[in-house]
Amino acid sequence: MKSAVIIDGYVDEPAVLGVPPYISTYTRYIAGTLFIKGFDVDYITIDEIRKRNLWQRFNNYDVLVILSSITVPGKYIGGIPIKLNEINKIFELNKKPLRILTGASVKVVNITEIDDIAEDFVYYAFEKKDYNIIRKVSLEGAKIVKKHPRYPEVICEIEVSLGCERRTFCTFCSEPILHPGFISRPVKDIIDEIEELYKNGVKAFRLGRSANILAYGFEKNNKRINVAYIKELYEGIRRVAPDLEVLHTDNANPAFIAQNYPESAKALEIIVKNNSEGDVLSFGIESFDEIVRRKNNIQGGIDDIDFSIKLVNEIGGIRVNGVPKLLPGLNFIFGLPGETKKSYELLYSKLKQYLDEGILLRRINLRQLMIVQDTPLWYLAKKRRVKINHKLFKHYKYLIRNNIDSEMIKRVFPKGTEIKNVIPEFSEGNIKFGRPLGTYPILIGVIGRFNEKSDIIVIDHGIRSITGIVKNLRVHELSLSELTKIPGIGKRKAEEIKNKYPNLLVKDLILG
Repeated sequence: MKSAVIIDGYVDEPAVLGVPPYISTYTRYIAGTLFIKGFDVDYITIDEIRKRNLWQRFNNYDVLVILSSITVPGKYIGGIPIKLNEINKIFELNKKPLRILTGASVKVVNITEIDDIAEDFVYYAFEKKDYNIIRKVSLEGAKIVKKHPRYPEVICEIEVSLGCERRTFCTFCSEPILHPGFISRPVKDIIDEIEELYKNGVKAFRLGRSANILAYGFEKNNKRINVAYIKELYEGIRRVAPDLEVLHTDNANPAFIAQNYPESAKALEIIVKNNSEGDVLSFGIESFDEIVRRKNNIQGGIDDIDFSIKLVNEIGGIRVNGVPKLLPGLNFIFGLPGETKKSYELLYSKLKQYLDEGILLRRINLRQLMIVQDTPLWYLAKKRRVKINHKLFKHYKYLIRNNIDSEMIKRVFPKGTEIKNVIPEFSEGNIKFGRPLGTYPILIGVIGRFNEKSDIIVIDHGIRSITGIVKNLRVHELSLSELTKIPGIGKRKAEEIKNKYPNLLVKDLILG
C-alpha cells in the first residue's frame, strides 16, 4: 500500500480555524481523499515535528502534504503555525516523496510534479463546488482525528457553507477570494459527518466553516433567513451526538441580523436551545467609524450593530452553571483606509457605552490589518501606502484591556461560576493554566491540583483571564502558599483554616 503523511501547519481564515485543539475541515478532507485513493495516511502537527526534531523523517512516504493556511493575524496557545523557513526545511530534507504545499495562503509547489492525487485533494479541500464529493471525503477522513496528538481532547471545525452571502464584499476579506459565490452545505451531510466524528470519539464541534451562520440555507428560502433549515440542522446534530460536550458556532453578520428581524430572533432562539454554554457569536464590526465602514464596504450602520448586540444578549444571556449560553464577540481591524484618531475615540466610547448599559461582550478582538493577496485592499495598497498608527493602536488597546475587558470578564464569569471540562495547557511558576474546548475559550489559572480535565470554580479575575480551583478540591489538598493565593486569605488565616477545616471544600470556603 502506498503511504502519505499530512503535516498540519494549521489554518486560520475568516471562516475556519484549525490551530490545536481545533482540527480543520481541510485536514480531514485531504485525509479522506488519500484514504479513498488507497493510501495509508499518517498525520502529524508542526509542533510535534519541532518538539521531537522530526524534520527529516518523511523520506519513506510516497506523498508528503504540508497544510498552511493563515490569512488572519492571531495569537495562539494551542500551537504555533508553520513558518516559511520551516516549510522549506522540510521540503529540502525530504526530497523523495511527491511534495505538496497547500492552503489558502500558498499555492501547490512544483506544478510539474502534480499527479491526479494532488489535483484531487486540492480540488476537494480548497476549490470544491460539489458537495457530493465533500460528503465522501469528509466521512472517509473522519478517522484521521485519532492521530491528533491531543485526541480525544479536540474540537472539529464543521463546514456549513462556502463564501459570503453578500454580493459586494469588505475590501480586506479573503473569504470571497477563496470561495466566490455562496452555497450552503446539505443538512444531512453535516449531520452525517458529525455522527461519523462522534463515532470516532469526538465530542466537541464548532459550526465554524461559515462566514455567517444565520445565512445558512437562505439561498434556498428566497434570500431570507431559513429558520426551518437551521432548526433541522441543530436538532439533527443533537439527535446523532446525544452526549456531545460542546456545540458552538462562530461568525455572524450584525447587519444581517438587524435587517432580517424577527426571523433572526427565531434562528437565535434555536441556536441557544441546542448549543452548549459559553458559545460566542463573532461579529466582524471592524470599526465604529462610519467613514471607515463606507470606504471599506462594511455592511450596515452603527444602529444595526447596537440592535444585534442587544438582541443576542437578550436571547443568549441565559446561564448554565453560571455561564451565558451565547454572547457577542466583537472583532476590530486597525489600519483600514479612512482611519483617523477619531476612529479610535469612537471605538472606545462605544465599548464604554455597552459596559455602562450592562451589555455583555464575551470577547473583544483587536487586530492590526493583514493585507491578503487579490483582495480590493491589496490592489489599493499597491498604489498607495496603507498605514497602521502603531502608537494609537497600542494606547487604545491598553485602555480597552484595562477599562473594558477587566470589568466585562467579571460580569460574564462572576465568582462561583462553574466551567466544565477544563483541560490543562501550560504552567507558569506553580500555577497551571487551562481552557475548556469551545469557541474562544476563557483562559483559567488554576490554584492547586490540576493535572487532568476538571470542572473549575471561578474565584477571581484578571484582565482577560480568570482564576479558579478544581470543583471538589478540599482544604487539606492545598499547601499554605497555595491557600494564601486565594483572594482574602492571608498567611495567618490560611494556617487557621488548615488546622480547623481540613476537609472543607475550597469552593465553600471562598463562596460561602
